[in-house]
Amino acid sequence: MDYQRFFADKITALQEEGRYRVFAELERHAGQYPHATRYLDDGTEDVVVVWCSNDYLGMGQHPDVRNAMHAAIDETGAGAGGTRNISGTTHYHVLLERELAAWHGKEAALLFTSGYISNEASLSTLAGLMPGCIIFSDELNHASMIAGMRGSKSDKRIFRHNDLEHLEDLLRDAPLDAPKLIVFESVYSMDGDIAPIKEICDLADKYGAMTYLDEVHAVGLYGKHGGGIAEREGLMDRITVIEGTLGKAVGVMGGYIAASATIVDVIRSYASSFIFTTALSPVLAAGALKSVQVLKTAEHLRARHQERSATLKRMFRENGLPVMPSVSHIVPLLVGNAPCCKRASDMLLNDYGIYVQPINYPTVPRGTERLRFTPSPMHTNEMIEHLVEGLNEVWSVHGLERVAA
Repeated sequence: MDYQRFFADKITALQEEGRYRVFAELERHAGQYPHATRYLDDGTEDVVVVWCSNDYLGMGQHPDVRNAMHAAIDETGAGAGGTRNISGTTHYHVLLERELAAWHGKEAALLFTSGYISNEASLSTLAGLMPGCIIFSDELNHASMIAGMRGSKSDKRIFRHNDLEHLEDLLRDAPLDAPKLIVFESVYSMDGDIAPIKEICDLADKYGAMTYLDEVHAVGLYGKHGGGIAEREGLMDRITVIEGTLGKAVGVMGGYIAASATIVDVIRSYASSFIFTTALSPVLAAGALKSVQVLKTAEHLRARHQERSATLKRMFRENGLPVMPSVSHIVPLLVGNAPCCKRASDMLLNDYGIYVQPINYPTVPRGTERLRFTPSPMHTNEMIEHLVEGLNEVWSVHGLERVAA
């Protein structure tokens, strides 16, 4: 077998479908979010405005966060030096886990190196330990959740997105005495819609199920203290496990779960991808700790963030640009064709200094390819006007469909 040719053909297939991913080489400007320097292959560089970052509030550049990380590296050095079990549990890890548990009103929390790993490890362990467990999963759950569910080797029932009737039908048909776990997200990051958390909790109570809520696109952004949608709706106590990330609104890196002390202990003790992984750098833990502390009182940032998102959606609608329905801070603009989505992104980047990544299959279904915008409190009116100007030109040049304003 010609192995190199085989793999080269796989890449060619992605390119022909318009799904080949090209990384933009960026260097963010500390204190000047959302600006970044873009490095080109020919050795030149230019300055761009980033419109697709998950650092939703710019906390990755907050001076208090940066100062905390500088202090931590001077105090502790760069790395943790081992797994959590073998010398890698530092004081910063413990402080951060306490802070995260309190943020979500839970007894305990557990850190992971990423949000992906926190989902994969926690779901595979929780469901895998319970003989006969049945997982009920929203069809739009993230790839990391799907990986965890697969790893558990448990039976799965997929319910239509946010469809309570379908979920109840599946729960009703399951054996009464089988352990059950309902797995869903709060904010779905590609469409920007929000799960009916209360109603799902009601079904969980009715049919004796545990609940596992992924809040990665909501922590820091919703609720009086930034605890997420569950905090905003007063439902944190009804969720068995809340999972979150430190790499989006918190602005650093890492993932975590918050739950009862017993559940956290069982995942700590049984999840191999936690046990055998080097602990998160204490420098990152220190930065995340400071960020969470700031976010707990950052209602002004959350209010500005929501206003910027609402303004961008309004401007898109007024210009006939096909903004997709979204009740959250996510602003998706429908293109509907993978190659065209890539060309639109390239034109915005090269002609207007606007960086927004095309979102294609398998992240979203074929035919729903889109540009996904995530405005921050630091995106100005002038930046929005420049973006709309660029999008109007892109839509005209490529003959993309508009909608009635």
